[in-house]
Amino acid sequence: MSGHSKWAGIKHKKAIIDAKRGKIFTKIIREITIAARIGGGSPENNARLRKAIDAARDANMPQDNIKKAIQRGTGELPGVSYEDVTYEGYGPGGVAVIVEATTDNRSRTVSEIRKIFSHHGGNLGENGCVSWMFREKGYISVDKSKIPEDRLIEIALEAGADDVRTEDDDVFEIITSPENFEKVKSALESASVPIETAEVSLQPSTYIKLRGDDARKMVELMEELEDHDDTKNVYANFDISNKDMEEIEKNRA
Repeated sequence: MSGHSKWAGIKHKKAIIDAKRGKIFTKIIREITIAARIGGGSPENNARLRKAIDAARDANMPQDNIKKAIQRGTGELPGVSYEDVTYEGYGPGGVAVIVEATTDNRSRTVSEIRKIFSHHGGNLGENGCVSWMFREKGYISVDKSKIPEDRLIEIALEAGADDVRTEDDDVFEIITSPENFEKVKSALESASVPIETAEVSLQPSTYIKLRGDDARKMVELMEELEDHDDTKNVYANFDISNKDMEEIEKNRA
């Protein structure tokens, strides 16, 4: 499991399940509300809001829900006041973990996040303890069976990608600067390249390889952190092999 791509795939599957039970709607509505509060209610002039609305549409959220969430953010409708919070800590094996969340109660959220870390063999740390290991990057993954390697590299690098990684067994991983992310993504779409994952996220500079019990605990930690109602994004610098990941999934089936 390369540090990011397989987990992105797992997240995608979880998002489908979450959408069915309505949890993803709650998270997206929070993000729309806080994006509108910070940057205004016009998606044309608010990149964060535009991204949140795109996520809402991908999840088939009704337009009226989107409109009301924006209006709560701008103050046109009454609503709960949310704020962004970030937590940093360590998972099994010393893995660096960053949790981005939105909350209406800081005390409650930090207590619950701390408990999740402890339950899975990790611990919550001070702000700044691991963030120096991460940089904001654009990340795009493409199924290796969908396009020849040389063709993908040509398209991506000509559009401004920083790197195309081929080490993963299943996907090509394209890394971009945040500024060039949309340009590279658009170039791939224009060339009819099917994209599996596309996001601007925090990418670690190094990875920690996990096996056995540490690998299992790390996956469980990631899943519980992401399942928390207040969580928006979780980033970590772990690496688990495909074989070990399959073993974890088999033992939980």
